[in-house]
Amino acid sequence: MAEGEPEGIRRKLVETKQAWAREGRLLTGQTAGHEQRLPPGQRLVKDFPVLDLGIQPEIGTAAFRLTVDGLVENPVTLDWAWLSELPQEQRVNDIHCVTQWSRYDNQWGGVPVTALLDLARLKPGARFVSFEAHDGYTTNLTLEDFARPENLLAHSWEGQPLTRQHGGPLRVVVPHLYLWKSTKWVRRITFMAKNQPGFWEVRGYHDRGDPWLEERYG
Repeated sequence: MAEGEPEGIRRKLVETKQAWAREGRLLTGQTAGHEQRLPPGQRLVKDFPVLDLGIQPEIGTAAFRLTVDGLVENPVTLDWAWLSELPQEQRVNDIHCVTQWSRYDNQWGGVPVTALLDLARLKPGARFVSFEAHDGYTTNLTLEDFARPENLLAHSWEGQPLTRQHGGPLRVVVPHLYLWKSTKWVRRITFMAKNQPGFWEVRGYHDRGDPWLEERYG
């Protein structure tokens, strides 16, 4: 691989998706209730497309660390052994990517977000959450969106360890929002009083990203 090629790929991907935001690409102008399983403008796929910033960091479980900090009573840095000792649950859900594909009935395994919140013990002022990934990616959620019972810190998919391509060893899974909100290769989760827009949010994408309201762009 030529020197600088990953950064060139990253720049091209970012420029393309920023252009989509400026042009309103893929927007249908429709909304729907959550009782409609496939959100407006989405197409159903059977495979699991890989989307990232052109970099897929390789983090073994031996080197894995997850820092939880900010407005918490118990800031921690979890290694893989500690993460494995936390409550483990399974979830089955649909996922929806802003690039217009959806995939039904994904089987995830991991730590429920509620267990992480119990460990960290949030301070009263915590209202937002910021996520940082090993590839430099960031995104944001409200605490309300993050704390939902269906959300996971996932380390497995379809009964197998989560692959590097899909964010392994650990990614966030927030299925009720577009998939860019489900941070791959997560390394830090910070609880805050004020909102802090992330990588795509400052580049024209919606701050929340509800697929049924077609909140692709802001």
